[in-house]
This record gives sequence, C-alpha cells and structure tokens, in this order.
Amino acid sequence: MSAADRTAELEQLIAEFEKSGLRELHVVRDGVEIYLSNDAGSIGLSTGAHAAPAPSSPVSPAAAGTVPPSPAADPLPAAETWPEGAEIVRAPYLGTFYRAPKPGSPAYVEVGSAVTAESELCLVEVMKLFTTVRAGSDGIVHAILSADGALVEADQPLFVIVKG
Repeated sequence: MSAADRTAELEQLIAEFEKSGLRELHVVRDGVEIYLSNDAGSIGLSTGAHAAPAPSSPVSPAAAGTVPPSPAADPLPAAETWPEGAEIVRAPYLGTFYRAPKPGSPAYVEVGSAVTAESELCLVEVMKLFTTVRAGSDGIVHAILSADGALVEADQPLFVIVKG
C-alpha cells in the first residue's frame, strides 16, 4: 500500500471519528495501533520507536463502543476582533501542531511575518505523518492561535492572515 493510500485511509478514519461524537478511540488491528482523542489534556499512548502504517481497512468508530462527547472547545474570537481582510488558516485534521520543521529550528513564521500563498506556516502530525500547512493567500501573519506541540482538532483555527 502506498503512503498516499495509507494517508487517505487515516484521514477517513479521523473523519469518521470526528463525526461519531466519541471522545477517544483506540484501535489495534494487524499489529497497527491507533489512538485518537478529542481531549486536548489527554496523554496519548506511547508510539514506540517505529511508526506504524494505517490499517488496511479502517475500523468503524461505532465498533469501538461509545464514550460521552467532550465539551465544546473554546470558540474563535469574534470576527470583528480581526482586521478587515483577515483570513483564518485551519488545521487539515486532528494532530499535533508544530511551528518549526524540527526541534530546535526557528519557527516557520512569527506574528508580523510576510507570507505568500505557498508559504509554509506549520506542520500537523498524526502517527508520524507530517502535513505542511500553507498560508493559502498573500499577507501578514496577524495571530498564531495554537501553542507549539499542542493537539489541534480538524478545522481548528491556527493562524490569522491579513491580506496585504
């Protein structure tokens, strides 16, 4: 199975998990272990020294049992608090937010950085698969809405970019 196929299956599992209302999901199948959580304070399972590929056929979150949904996350501040022309850059899926390409490296961007549509803003990692999040439009970074190393949810606001 190609990396693209594994990524697509993982994204499908994450999407099903998010729709399910479950707070946590732990799946072990064919030697692959996946742990998903909507609880930002939750400590994930140890992943060990190796990365495991996504399962060949995703397990339905409903098969894992039901867990009460977690309380709603803090809403994004009202749009009127942002300058005119502000755009929100959101997380592509649930994962860990990293501001730099590797530990000890400078952050991709800081508040006040000029960016183009193709500028890299951060990485979102899930199960050792890293996705680069790009600005999507030209402008200036007005706000960074997540802490380095924090768990972010799918579609969670990460950056505010003011078109320039």
